[in-house]
Amino acid sequence: MTTDKTTTTPEQSATPAVTGERADWLQALAKQRHFLRFTTNGLTDEQAGLRTTASELCLGGLVKHVTSVERGWAEFIVKGASAMPDFTAMTEEDFARRLEEFRMLPGETLAGVLAAYEEAARFTDDLVVSLPDLDAVQELPKAPWFTDTRWSARRVLMHIVAETAQHCGHADIIRESLDGAKTMG
Repeated sequence: MTTDKTTTTPEQSATPAVTGERADWLQALAKQRHFLRFTTNGLTDEQAGLRTTASELCLGGLVKHVTSVERGWAEFIVKGASAMPDFTAMTEEDFARRLEEFRMLPGETLAGVLAAYEEAARFTDDLVVSLPDLDAVQELPKAPWFTDTRWSARRVLMHIVAETAQHCGHADIIRESLDGAKTMG
């Protein structure tokens, strides 16, 4: 007869295992983040900033945008609409400045963009684990594209996963146009 003598560090015993729906959210987020990061494997900073299609998008810019989206929506879960701008009051200049998150700007590096993405992901993951109630709702910020008035934390997480997955598809096209590499297939 053998016995399994597994040792547990104090850090491991202090953190309960994440199970159920929260584990599912963490897994869904991790999967989509992996696919987005994977599209940048082996690229130089210059390549990460190249536009390879008719759109303004580049791989580094997509990662910057998804970082901004995830960070903003995670903050929304905590702070509500005050974490976001009043989109109905934004000017053309404001929207033009927001387009900078879709480009690699002078001095930005792919490593820096990916590090910022990791930081945003850690914040969201910690929130998924620690949030007392996934049904907690917040009033949405003012924006012409919202038909709802409130979203639950769960709905926000769904939006983050969907937004990341959508941009993974964009990233696949950009990377394949850049050098023929494919994330899947």
